[in-house]
Amino acid sequence: MVIAIDGPAGVGKSEIARMISEGVGLYYLNSGNFYRAATLRMLKNSLDTDSHAARLKSVGEAIFEIRDGRFFLDGSDVEDRLHTREIDLAASRVSSDPDVRSIINRRIHEISQSLDLVCEGRDITTVVFPDADYKFYFDAKPEIRAHRRFLQKPDGMSEDDILREINERDYNDTHKEVGSLKIAGDAVYIDTSYLTISQVYEKVLRLINKTE
Repeated sequence: MVIAIDGPAGVGKSEIARMISEGVGLYYLNSGNFYRAATLRMLKNSLDTDSHAARLKSVGEAIFEIRDGRFFLDGSDVEDRLHTREIDLAASRVSSDPDVRSIINRRIHEISQSLDLVCEGRDITTVVFPDADYKFYFDAKPEIRAHRRFLQKPDGMSEDDILREINERDYNDTHKEVGSLKIAGDAVYIDTSYLTISQVYEKVLRLINKTE
């Protein structure tokens, strides 16, 4: 069984996906971590994230693994190094490369073989797992998403700065040549703007149980 979740940054995809994986007993797979890890690898090796050739070489050589729910890159646990402001912005550019997406999608499918899983990202329901058993699209107003990020990551950025970055990422993610952020026609749309994480989780769980 595959539960696929799409949506922009700051809507609670990761947290809710983790809750679902624990509640339903599925493996949790965060697709965005593959692009973040690829970006981390490039930055670590001082490679130009705007270079198509550098992207392909780096992602082609990268070894992605998930061990006990932790993300490993080239044999090292990088789970706690994937969510920085620098990676946030650079990963959006790296993930806009169609060839990079093709490589990473193949890696995701390789890892997902013989697994029941919940996977979240920005093109999971439309490209990666178009035949998923359950599809959800989470959304929220940009201002609310910026406020959530501001509360989560008090790294000196103002709420207005975070909002500008979110709008920039949304634009990049919705204007990609391949794998752009969009709502699948058969996905259940849930606006999380005024819902708690628990309320969204319970709503998803009810929908899954209803169709089983």
